[in-house]
Amino acid sequence: MPEQMATTYDPGLVEEKWYRYWEENKFFHAAVNREKEPFCIVMPPPNVTGQLHMGHALDNTLQDILTRWRRMQGYNALWLPGTDHAGIATQAKVEEQLTSEGTSRTELGRKKFLERVWAWKEKYGGHITRQLRRLGASCEWDRERFTMDEGCSRAVREVFIRLYEQGLIYRDYYIVNWCPRCHTTISDIEVEHLPVPGHLYYIKYPAKRGGKSVIIATTRPETMLGDVAVAVHPEDERFKSIVGETLILPLVGREMPVIADEYVDREFGTGALKITPAHDPNDFEVGKRHNLDSPQVIGPDAAMTENAGEVYRGLDRWECRKRIIKDLDERGYLIKIEDHEHAVGHCYRCHTVIEPMLSRQWFVKMDPLAKPAIEAVRENRITYIPERFGRIYLNWMENIRDWCISRQLWWGHRIPVWYCLQCDNIIASSEDPASCPRCGGKDLEQDPDVLDTWFSSALWPFSTLGWPGQTEELNYYYPTSVMVTGRDIIFFWVARMIFSGLAFMNEVPFKEVFVHGLVMDALGRKMSKSLGNGVDPIDVIEEYGADSLRFMLVTGNTPGNDLRFHFERLDGARNFVNKIWNASRFVIMNLQDFDPGANLSGKSYTLADRWILSHFRETAFSVTACLENYELGEAARIIYEFTWNEFCDWYVELCKSRLYGEDLAGRQTARHVLVRVLKGTLELLHPFMPFITEDIWQRLPHQGETIMKTPWPEPEESLRDPVAESGMADLMEITRSIRRLRSEMNVPPGKKAAVILLAPGEHERDFLDSWSSYLEQLAACRVEVSSVLEQKPARAIHAVARGVEIFMPLEGLIDIEKEIARLEKDLLASGKDLQRTQGKLNNENFLKKAAPEIVEKEKTKEAELKKAMEAVSERLEILKG
Repeated sequence: MPEQMATTYDPGLVEEKWYRYWEENKFFHAAVNREKEPFCIVMPPPNVTGQLHMGHALDNTLQDILTRWRRMQGYNALWLPGTDHAGIATQAKVEEQLTSEGTSRTELGRKKFLERVWAWKEKYGGHITRQLRRLGASCEWDRERFTMDEGCSRAVREVFIRLYEQGLIYRDYYIVNWCPRCHTTISDIEVEHLPVPGHLYYIKYPAKRGGKSVIIATTRPETMLGDVAVAVHPEDERFKSIVGETLILPLVGREMPVIADEYVDREFGTGALKITPAHDPNDFEVGKRHNLDSPQVIGPDAAMTENAGEVYRGLDRWECRKRIIKDLDERGYLIKIEDHEHAVGHCYRCHTVIEPMLSRQWFVKMDPLAKPAIEAVRENRITYIPERFGRIYLNWMENIRDWCISRQLWWGHRIPVWYCLQCDNIIASSEDPASCPRCGGKDLEQDPDVLDTWFSSALWPFSTLGWPGQTEELNYYYPTSVMVTGRDIIFFWVARMIFSGLAFMNEVPFKEVFVHGLVMDALGRKMSKSLGNGVDPIDVIEEYGADSLRFMLVTGNTPGNDLRFHFERLDGARNFVNKIWNASRFVIMNLQDFDPGANLSGKSYTLADRWILSHFRETAFSVTACLENYELGEAARIIYEFTWNEFCDWYVELCKSRLYGEDLAGRQTARHVLVRVLKGTLELLHPFMPFITEDIWQRLPHQGETIMKTPWPEPEESLRDPVAESGMADLMEITRSIRRLRSEMNVPPGKKAAVILLAPGEHERDFLDSWSSYLEQLAACRVEVSSVLEQKPARAIHAVARGVEIFMPLEGLIDIEKEIARLEKDLLASGKDLQRTQGKLNNENFLKKAAPEIVEKEKTKEAELKKAMEAVSERLEILKG
C-alpha cells in the first residue's frame, strides 16, 4: 500500500532527505563510458568567498535543468563543479580580518599571510557549495575543483611557460587600470564606466616668448602637473602657426612643446589637448610617437608624488584638484568652468574610481590568440544563444587590446618568473628553479606579482579534466557540450576560455554558449548591497522551498534577457507546487489494490483517457523541442499549463465518477491512466522541480532507484488522437459556456441547472448524447440534446459554443423577481456612472486640461459601461419574459 502523504507539502522535510539520498547513492556520478554519448557542463566557478545570490541561483538552475534532462535522455552527463580563488575578493576578506586583529599582511609577511588565506579558505570556502546543494544542484561533487588546487596550478604554469616561450607573454611599461583601494591593476573589462556629473576646466597655457597662449579643456586638472606637451590636430587651421612653439606649464613652469597628432579630436573642448603620458592610455601612445617623457604625478595610493612638486606632494588626488583650481584661478590661468557629465572608470570590485597609471606589468599578446577565436565563432564551431551575443563577442574580439595579466596581490597564482640577482637573467619555469641556468647562481628572486584570476579561469574547461595530462576524462568529455553563463561575463571569461581552448587543445572548449540575463529587482534595477534590494536565495528556499524558487526563476525567462524578481511570481510557483502535491495525493489515495501490471485494452479507454494521453504525448514532444532550443522558460510554461489546466482541472475531475463508481474495470482503467500520465508529467517536470517530483514518483508504482535515472518521456505516436482532442475541446468549451451562464445569473453552486443543447447534425447529437455525463459532472447540470426547438424556452438565457446552442431555463433555478431587482439596481448605478463619465467627455475644459491618458481612460470607461448596460438590459428582457 502506498505511503500516506501529508495533507500539505513541506519542502523542508522533503528536500534534505532526497538530496542526501541522491548524494549517498552517487546518482550524480559520471565515469567514462565509450558506449554512451557524453554530455558535459563545467560550472562557472563561484568565488570561494561567495554567498549564493540570485544570479548564482538562476545560472545553476539552468545548468541543473540541462544536466538532469540529458541524464534522463541516456547521456553520460557530467556537471563538474568548482570554486574560484578570487584573488582580490579573498585577499580583501582576510585583510579585513587582520585589521580587526590590529595587524596587517605586511606585518605578517607573505608566507604567513598566505597560510592565513588558506586557513580562511578551508573554514569558509565550502559555504557556497553547501548552498548549491540546497538549490538541488546535481553536480559530480567527487570531482569538485578549485582554481588553485594542485592540478589547476600545474596547468596555469604550463600555459604561462608555453605562451612565454612563444613570445606571447612579455613585460613592459604601459598604462594600466590601477585601483587605489585594492592596490592592484585590473583589466580593461573589469572597469565599469559609469556616467558621473563633473566639470570641464578651461586653462590657459602661456607661450614661452610672449606669443599666443593656448587654452586647453580638461576634466582632470590634477593631472596637468604631469603634462609634457599640448597636442593639436595637424589639419586644424586654428593651430597650424603654433605647432613647434614652446609653452610654459602653469603652476610648474616646465617648458613643453606644441605637437601635431591625428589622435586629437578637433571638436572636443578647444581642439587643443594636454598630453599626460603617465596617466592616460591615449596620451601614452601619443607620447611614444613623439618621444616624450612620462613623469608620474599620482602614486599607487592615489596621492600626489614628488613629481607633482613640493606644494602638492602628498595631497589626495581630489584634494589636489581643489587646490589646483584655486591656484589657477588666483594666478589668472583659469578661464572658465563648464558642467560636463562623462564616463568615469570604477573598479568592478570595490567601485573606487580607477587611476590610469604607468606601470611595468606582464601582458599577453592578444592578436595571434584572438584570430582563431574569431574564426571559430564565424564558422559556427561555437554557437551563441541568443545569436546577438555572438555578434557582440566578435566586435569585442576584433578590437581587443593586449591583456595585462599581472596583479599586485599575494593571493593567487604567483608569476612563474625568477630574476637572477647575480647576472640579471630572467628565468621562466614551470618548476621552481634551484639555480640560474646562465651563471649557476642561487640568488634568485621570484616575481612578486600574481596572475589575474581570469588567467586560471580561462583554462577551466580542460584543466578541470586533467590537462596538461592526457586523461581519459579529457579525451572523452572535451570539448564540453555547453557553457551556461550570464551576459555580464562574456568578455571576462567566455572569450578567454575560447582562445585558451583553441591554443592548448586545438579545439573549441564548448559547442554552444547559452547566455542568460541578470536577475533584477521588481523595478528593473540591479540587485546590490548599496540599494538594499538584494534577495537571499537561501531565505527564499527556507520559506518557499527550492522547487518554487527554481520554477519561478525559469518561467518567464527568455535567453539573454534580464529577469525581474517578483514575490508574486514566487507565490504563483508555490501554488503550483501545492497543486501538484494535492492532485498527486488524490491519485495515490485511490490506488488501493491497484495492479499496475494488469493488461488494458485501448478499447477500454474513455474519450477523456484518449484525450489526456494524446495531450501528454504532445506536451512531451513540445517540452523536448523547447529544451533542445534552450527555451527553458517556454518548456516550463508548457508543463505548467498541461499539469494545472488539463490534468488537474479537467482529467482528474472527470476520473472521480469512475474512481467512486461500481464499475471495477472502469476504475482500473482510470487509475492506470492517472498513474501513467502523472508519472510521465513528474518525469517531464523533474529537471525543473527535482525534489517534489522525486518524492511523489517514489510513492507511485515505478521501476528503478530514482526518477533522475528513469528514461525521459518520449512522445509515443500511438497515443496521438486528434479525434479525442477535438471532441474534448468541444466539450470543454461547452462546459465553460454553461459555467459562465450560471455565474452571470448567480445560480447557487449546489443547484443543478436544466440545460438544452441544440445540435443540428446527427453526428454532433450522437457525440453529445454519448458524453453528456462529462457536462453534467463538470457543469452541475442535467443535459437534454435536441436537433430542433419548436419554441425557445421561456425565461432562458442563451449562449453558443463550438456551433452548439445552449439554453438554460431560469424558472425554479433562481429567484427571478429578486434577480430582476438586482439587475435593475445595477443598471441604475451603471447609468449614473455613464452620465458622470459622459459629462466629463462633453466638457471642453476637461478635454483641454486633462492629460491625454486620463481622457483615454474615460473613453474606455464609457465604452465598457455601455457594453455592460447592454448585457444587463438583455438579461432583464429575458427575465421579464
